[in-house]
Amino acid sequence: MRRLLVILLLMIPLQGFSQWIHFPGEYWTCPTRTDTLTFYVVGDVLAHGRVVQSASIYGYADFFKHVEGNIRKADVAVCNLEFPLAGKPYTGYPVFSGPESYAEYLSDVGFDVLLTANNHMLDKGSPGLTRTIGKLEDLSILYTGVADSEKADSLLNPLILPVKGLRVALVNFTYGTNLGATARWPKVQRMNREALAPVMARARAKADLILVFPHWGIEYESRHSAQQEDLARWLISEGADAIIGSHPHVVQDMQWIDGVPVYYSLGNALSNQNDHIARLEGAVTLRYVLRFGEAPEMLPPRLDLLWCTKPGMVEDSYAAVPVDLPASFWRDPADYETMQATCRQYGGQ
Repeated sequence: MRRLLVILLLMIPLQGFSQWIHFPGEYWTCPTRTDTLTFYVVGDVLAHGRVVQSASIYGYADFFKHVEGNIRKADVAVCNLEFPLAGKPYTGYPVFSGPESYAEYLSDVGFDVLLTANNHMLDKGSPGLTRTIGKLEDLSILYTGVADSEKADSLLNPLILPVKGLRVALVNFTYGTNLGATARWPKVQRMNREALAPVMARARAKADLILVFPHWGIEYESRHSAQQEDLARWLISEGADAIIGSHPHVVQDMQWIDGVPVYYSLGNALSNQNDHIARLEGAVTLRYVLRFGEAPEMLPPRLDLLWCTKPGMVEDSYAAVPVDLPASFWRDPADYETMQATCRQYGGQ
């Protein structure tokens, strides 16, 4: 939502995000009428070598053009940036470094917040993460899940957003990173209760609504693990109003726990993965009714299935498309049938 970024930019001194995030009362308004607050969330955005190469030829426009309307009409749109902006040479799996133009595109297409706590964020070590934070701040892109100082950590984890008179907390963390940090700062928010307890406490103290985005689970498993459910229950006891996960690279099951929706994994949003089940992806829409003087009321959440097409299937480049995109858009009927068969397989699980 561009209005959100404009509001936040009004509060930015020149030092960067890590120096400024606070919400003085003069910027605050309460809802004076019934309104609806909408979040749109997709999964892992990856910078595989062929994805970056395709973008260098065709640009990024195809990547989310088929869901751009959903991204832009949301009050807050969120995706997982699963690569550091560590500079050239750009590298794909297993040690990622993607161009900042990729992150800039995600912002331009309508994503308001990039999640950065994931296992690949330290692929180029602490210098790569430091550069990532700097580039995101240079581009005025909001992020959460990492920090470069104790002060920044207290402001960014959780990230508190003012939206339609509410304070919304976004909490993002990862089970671990593929490479370890070489210093205390910069840091990636980790998935342990000792570290998360103060984050959740800050969220409860500062926010009206708490959305949690864990990077967790077992890769390529379509059902959540006992560890995921146990942590989800703890997060809910700590105040989480919704939980939307990533990392397994496949869409996992959804569960209601004490009235809170838990989407264990949305899978990939944009990638070069070949396994059909890893090209099926989820997009969650959360909606809340806002009434003056009342707590937000959640409307039934919605999961839309998408499919990551490769170059030449629907567009010249990679593209995330709704699974109900008519067959006439597909250049090869066999690709359309593969997608349909995978959807039937997922639906039968």
